[in-house]
Amino acid sequence: MKKLIDYTKILRSKNAGPLFITFDLIFNTKEDMQYVEQRLKKTDISQAYGVEQEKIDIICYGVVNSIKITFPRKNISGSLADNDIYGCQQHIPLANIVL
Repeated sequence: MKKLIDYTKILRSKNAGPLFITFDLIFNTKEDMQYVEQRLKKTDISQAYGVEQEKIDIICYGVVNSIKITFPRKNISGSLADNDIYGCQQHIPLANIVL
């Protein structure tokens, strides 16, 4: 089986304000996007990031072959406990999810 990163053209993370992190998954083909859409579950994301499933939003944008995932950050961006102020280094656990 392949990892999520193997299906994407772009997989990136960033802040969605100081309280949320968001992930952009952009695919080369509609088939790849649909494959991931059908198999990626909130439970996978919950386990990878230690966040409650109910707090995870997965939004599919079929017109542009992309998926957006958003959930609350563990630490507020810029707080003393934060280790990634821009949220741009949080994509690796998501990228390594096996589908």
